[in-house]
Parts: sequence; C-alpha cells; structure tokens
Amino acid sequence: MSPHLHIFFFPKKSRATVRHTIPIYLRVTVQGKRMEVTTNRFVLPKQWSPQAGKVKGKSQEAEGINSHLDYLRQQIYEYQQEILLDHKEVTIQTIREKWFGLGESKYTLMEVIGIHNAEMESLIGKGFKKSTLTKYKTTERHIQDFIHWKYDCMDVLLKDLQIEFMKNLEDYLQFVKRLSINSRGKVISNLKKIIGECTDKGWLIRDPFSRFHVKHVDANVPHLSADELLSIEEKNIALERLATVRNVFLFSCYTGFAYVDVANLKLEHLKIGPDGKPWLIKARQKTDIVERVPLLAPAIKIIEKYKNNPVAIRSGKLLPVPSNQKLNAYLKEIADLCEIKQRLTFHVARHTFATTVTLDNGVPIESVSQMMGHKFIKTTQVYAKVSNQRIVQDMKEVFEKYRGRECKDGQ
Repeated sequence: MSPHLHIFFFPKKSRATVRHTIPIYLRVTVQGKRMEVTTNRFVLPKQWSPQAGKVKGKSQEAEGINSHLDYLRQQIYEYQQEILLDHKEVTIQTIREKWFGLGESKYTLMEVIGIHNAEMESLIGKGFKKSTLTKYKTTERHIQDFIHWKYDCMDVLLKDLQIEFMKNLEDYLQFVKRLSINSRGKVISNLKKIIGECTDKGWLIRDPFSRFHVKHVDANVPHLSADELLSIEEKNIALERLATVRNVFLFSCYTGFAYVDVANLKLEHLKIGPDGKPWLIKARQKTDIVERVPLLAPAIKIIEKYKNNPVAIRSGKLLPVPSNQKLNAYLKEIADLCEIKQRLTFHVARHTFATTVTLDNGVPIESVSQMMGHKFIKTTQVYAKVSNQRIVQDMKEVFEKYRGRECKDGQ
C-alpha cells in the first residue's frame, strides 16, 4: 500500500521580493518528511487564498498561475504512479529524484542555504552565536533577491552554478544593493562557505566558486589620541544621561571591551588577577574567546561610581549601559561638547584601547591581542594603529646610536 502523499501550495512570506510579491512554493509531504520547491510563480499577499491554496479571482494572470499549480500537482501524482510501477517505495527521496532527475544534483541553491541555516539555528549556544545566524539569514535574503532580479525566478539548481553567477552577484550587491566592499564580501564569503560544504557532502562534484576571490579592505576605524581621551575624561558634564554614556565609553577605552560585552558584564566577571589586583575575565560574546584585562585606575573608578546604581543593581549588571543606538547618538553630543572633530562611535573605544592606551605605552601587541580576546595577531593589527608618538618612542635608542655619525660622500 502506497503511503499517503500530501500536496500543499503556499506563499513564502520570508522571501518577499523587492517588488513586494511573494513566491509560491510547493510542499510535498510523505510519512512526515517533506520537500519544498519553488513554483517560479509570484503573487501579491492580498491575492492569495490560503483556504483554496490558489490565487483569488478570474483574471488572466490568476487563471494562468492556478493552471500552473494544477499542472504541478498532477505531475507529483504521476511521479507517484511511476515510482510504484518501478516497484519502488514512495518516499520524499524517490519523489525528489523524479522531480530533479536521476543522476543529477537533487538540490537547489536556496534549498541548501535553507538547510545550512536551519542546522546553524539548531546549534545556537552549542558553538554558534545568534548574531552569526543573523548574518547568514541576511545572506539568504540578498541571494534570493538577486536570483529573482537576474533570472526572474526564485531558485537555481546547484549543478547549474558557474563562476559567472558569483561575478553577477558581486555586481548586483555593488550597483543595485549599494553595499560596501566589505559588506558584499561577507555575503560572498558566506555563500562560498555553504557551497564548499555542498562539495564536502557530495552534492556537487566540484566547487564552481573555488577560483573566485573575496575582496576586502581593512576598516579605517579611528581612535582617540591621548589628549582627546583626556578631554572627554575631564569634561564637566551636567546631564546625567550624557555623563553615564561618557563613563561607559571611557570604561571601554580603558578595558577594550566591545559594546555587547560591556553591557553584559556582571560582578562575577570581576576577579583578582595573579598580581593581586582587579581583573576583568569574560568570554567575548562574538567569538567565545576569553578576554583577560587588568583594570586600570580609571576603569576601577567607574566601577566604584556605579556599584550602588539602581539600574545596574536591578539588571544584575556591573554598569548601567543604555542601548547601543542611544549610546552612539549621545556620543555625538559628547564629541561636540569636547570639540572632537572625528565621528565618535562606541567602537572607537576598542580601537583607542588597542592603540592609545596599550600599544602607545609599550604594551607588546601579543599581550594586547590576548586582552582583546583575538585568536590571531592579524586581527589585532587591524585595531592597533602605530601612532607617530609611538614611532618617536621606538626610534629614540636608534637616534642615540647614530648621533654624531656622518655619511661621507663616495663611501
């Protein structure tokens, strides 16, 4: 007896196009397992009837789409009969083989991206962060929009992918979506990773994008000079909201912690280090690598200031940290008050710690890297800029060594 086969059409709202239409998907379910594929037809949300599983109305467009859906339904039933005549069991796998063709890749690009993201979602907290999943979801939306824009459909077979696809995607992200070089590089890098996994799983014979190189430029995030840092620290700020933001910002300048880690600091992260002095020891939310930072006097002073703060006590946090959006908005006001010309964001604080507070004061970059929770020195080098002052300090002994020596012509 053939198992029950259920056929269902539905619009996938999560993949709405830039034209506000929604792709119609076909879902086939056999014994609790299902296959979802695009019908390559689109509908406005208000035109879809969930009860009927069809497009509303009698317009030529509606009748054309509904006729196509009826054809696909009939096609599935014919596949079911063909499988039974071949004396095989009707399963999602055998239906899939009929749909895509034996001997060919059984997967589509959007399908494998969906599989990848679903697997990642199940591993949140077990090696993956929610923020990483969010980036892959963004990648999924960009690629879905690109396929619709370029090919006027909602999916492509893995076996049809060529390096030209990636070149066109890069142009689309640059000229249509107006993404920066690093933002579009991240989308492409994420896609290359997923396709690489498809090759590893045997879903592709070769990686079509292996020769495509991701473009990237180092972000030029500024840092505060010692004088600018001091001007913020010594500025008399009467407004409590601005004073709090100033202090939280300064705390990051003197510890190197990113916004999300400062916001989640608790008393339990405050430890006594091997030198007998206060340290902050906490795993970074982004990478799960532990940051170990000996606390400088200004950071200790800020912790002491807020140890009885009702907002901090109520939230169980070390400091009363406002939202990132509010914090960055108030930092603009602080920059104006302190006559700082460069754009001030919270991330400037982390760069200031790496450069002005540590590297410029002779702390080796290896130690800076450990304190910032970086896995590779190369990452720290993006943050730690060698200032002119540091070059002067480092060259002092060299100048002394060569003082009084003259270069003779011809020798």
